[in-house]
Amino acid sequence: MSSWEIRFSKSRQLPYFYDSAGGASTWERPEGISEEQITSLPGAHYLQQHANGSGNGDVPEGQVRASHLLVKHRDSRRPSSWKEKNITRSVEEAEGILREHANTLGSKPTPDQFGQLAKTHSDCSSAAKGGDLGFFGRGQMQKPFEDATYGLQVGEMSDVIKSDSGLHLILRTA
Repeated sequence: MSSWEIRFSKSRQLPYFYDSAGGASTWERPEGISEEQITSLPGAHYLQQHANGSGNGDVPEGQVRASHLLVKHRDSRRPSSWKEKNITRSVEEAEGILREHANTLGSKPTPDQFGQLAKTHSDCSSAAKGGDLGFFGRGQMQKPFEDATYGLQVGEMSDVIKSDSGLHLILRTA
């Protein structure tokens, strides 16, 4: 059998193929491996979990899925982002920005509406994915963020949530 296995990228929240013999990795199915062979590779369950999370609505037990829009301020844990090297805004300014975004989105934004705003305005690297953080369970996020997300119904958006990272709007998606 091949030396390919399937691993899971935490930063991208996606499964990928890894050649343990050669050290190569790829997001695409490697040449010479059939769809049938893929199901028997070590880590094949990551592909199924990913398919369940993005396709048919199955949620891994005990987990939630959310997107967020993060606005950092000068007192954030790391006051810099992909958009801004040195963030100097106050907490109050950050909250004002988020409240404007919340008003723009309205009370029931679609994931697409939320994602478009997050792509442009979020200080988190998840902006590249429309703010999507993928599935996560208890203990994986900062407590205020976790509590807020688990307290939302699917499709519901939070009020402004404060964490060590900054201020967030959270949209629970699963």
